[in-house]
Amino acid sequence: MQRLPPLNALRAFEAAARRLSFTRAAQELNVTQAAVSHQIKVLEERLGVRLFVRRNRSLLLTEDGQLYYPQVQRAFVLLREATARVAREERKGVFTLSTLASFAARWLVPRLGDFIARHPDIDLRLATGQHLVDFAREQVDAAIRYGAGDYPGLSSTLLLTEELYPVCSPELLTRRPLQRAEDLRGHTLLHDHGIDEWAQWLAATGVTGVNVEQGHWYRDSSLVLQAAIAGQGVALGRSVLAAEEIAAGRLVRPFDWSLPSAYAYYFVCPESSTRRPKIVAFKEWLLAEAARGDRLADVQPI
Repeated sequence: MQRLPPLNALRAFEAAARRLSFTRAAQELNVTQAAVSHQIKVLEERLGVRLFVRRNRSLLLTEDGQLYYPQVQRAFVLLREATARVAREERKGVFTLSTLASFAARWLVPRLGDFIARHPDIDLRLATGQHLVDFAREQVDAAIRYGAGDYPGLSSTLLLTEELYPVCSPELLTRRPLQRAEDLRGHTLLHDHGIDEWAQWLAATGVTGVNVEQGHWYRDSSLVLQAAIAGQGVALGRSVLAAEEIAAGRLVRPFDWSLPSAYAYYFVCPESSTRRPKIVAFKEWLLAEAARGDRLADVQPI
């Protein structure tokens, strides 16, 4: 099979043949006239024919050049059309995002209507789970992870930081007041099986005598908050997930002290995917929502 000529040589030939000028072709391609002349020479040597002839300060195509030019031009038209078609398809179609079920339910899904309205050509697929996505094996475009932000081989962008503070239902306080952190000794604690940070919060406040092993345990942060809303005990709320429940009055903060979490939410994707239009569109929208979410999370204790 005969090897194709270099693409740069073909581009130089197509531009020079269309404009019948090495100078104007060089201006179009943003190179020097000498560079265009060199690429034409490379192409002529590869083909074994002359493509141009100079006459009276003008540039004309030879017979071989006249035969070759329409086919080369058509090839570039097809390439441009195919590239534009792929770019359009990349801006629409399926976008698969992986995240934690708790983050999806409490924060992401209530906001997704805005993204869907802005990008009607993108079909969103939301996959939830606790496992870390293997982008090489799973059909996932991007993920929102909760952790320390160190994800080797991936592009990682900070979305939301968190603070930790106890939360409970307003009705619970009417039955058993919580005026000081020490009063937690008489309350049922609600725990998250995934990351339970009651011990750190109590140690940071200097409170002792609270049995962090007692209480009820759930495998999802959203369920922990739901149990707190139902009056089953006191949960260690995460500001990102608890903010709207507090703003709506379904949960209250009995104390004004909070502990910055060692973990945060990050948007991650393969380094090779950072410029894909669907990922850029979702990431930009997500960062804007995260900025608004941070302001909502700044709620005050009772």
